[in-house]
Amino acid sequence: MTSPKPRIVIIGGGFGGLAAAQKLAGANVAVSLIDRRSHRRFRPLLYQGARAALSPSEVAWPIRHILRKQDNVQVLMATVVGVDINQRAVILEDGSHVPYDKLVVATGAQHAYFGKDEWEQFAPGLKTLEDATSIRRRLLLAFEAAERETNAEARRALLTFAIIGAGPTGVEMAGAVVELGRASLKDQFRNITPADLRVVLIEGADRVLLNFSPDLSAYTLKSLRDLGVEVELGQMVKAIDADGVSFGDKRLLTKTIIWAAGVAASPAAKWLDAEADKAGRVKVNADLTLPGHPEIIVVGDTASISTPEGKPVPGVAPAAKQAGAHAAQLILARLRGDASPLPFRYAHAGDLATIGKRSAVIDFGTTKLKGWIAWWVWGIAHIYFLVDFKNRIFVAMSWLWIYLTGQRSSRLITHGMATEKAPLEEVDEAG
Repeated sequence: MTSPKPRIVIIGGGFGGLAAAQKLAGANVAVSLIDRRSHRRFRPLLYQGARAALSPSEVAWPIRHILRKQDNVQVLMATVVGVDINQRAVILEDGSHVPYDKLVVATGAQHAYFGKDEWEQFAPGLKTLEDATSIRRRLLLAFEAAERETNAEARRALLTFAIIGAGPTGVEMAGAVVELGRASLKDQFRNITPADLRVVLIEGADRVLLNFSPDLSAYTLKSLRDLGVEVELGQMVKAIDADGVSFGDKRLLTKTIIWAAGVAASPAAKWLDAEADKAGRVKVNADLTLPGHPEIIVVGDTASISTPEGKPVPGVAPAAKQAGAHAAQLILARLRGDASPLPFRYAHAGDLATIGKRSAVIDFGTTKLKGWIAWWVWGIAHIYFLVDFKNRIFVAMSWLWIYLTGQRSSRLITHGMATEKAPLEEVDEAG
């Protein structure tokens, strides 16, 4: 009688979880990958969906399709609510248990509102495909509502867009909103024009893109302002409500606010009864295992770990992929009986951010790029990370079309037909 295969459970189908599953291809193990969504979204390009540059199918792919050739992987679409460490089982929302011999926790991050969770209803963030389509609808419906609005002050509020946080997501979103607004308003509306558009980027620090070198931050700031973005630096947000945002000693009237200021880890630390850092990330050993539980490996945004130089490993896609691959390597080594130390070593490839259709900044450490050359490098790098050849071709063609014509093919509003209610009252419905 053959012994049962070791059971490997992976929670999360993002970069880290998928990398772990794919590295276990062909291994004599039984893998269960659990995710509450059926798809894996390419988070670095979600804002492209929000700005109507790419359709949802171009920034997300079914997890089952990605892993279809791996016979040793079962995909479960379910919501995890806990982990029974003593019984070595993952607890699902319906009360069922999925037993494991080795557990990989790759649950990612969620929006953080610094203790002001009530702000989320007025200022959605951008982490999921649903977030991207919802924000896109908010933007497009604001244009529609402004076209009908006869009150000048109310129209100004509808055409004012606030983005909170000037990291890569906030910078990219600010440029994207400007370009979407100009493309949508030009020649297509009669009562509003591109000149009516106002985009305000609010940052609590004294410069944009804090992770980049000061010279690239300065270049980005100038590029944003040249693009027409109003950048407010050193301004902490004090309040957000249905009518606008208060920051510093200022009040901005707006109906559309996008949150890009911070993230927090998933509830994984509570599931594991583990020590966590201020952001809720699980403090792990050098090999990414949970202290006292070598059978549990925590990767990606869920883990708190530093480089040998003492710097925190950033919450970016390459880091998650490297951690997921390391988790699989560690599992296979331990199953072979190899107990030698295997610390995780993160190789930082660089920081990238796009500012607009023809401008970006890239910081490789010793090498820095900016402008249109950086934009092309940024595009090639992101296309490389897409799942398959078909998506790479589609995204490349979409970007090339937008680059040459400025036109977007995804400016559709779903569930947005006119009713007795103001259009913006419907934005929370599924798009």
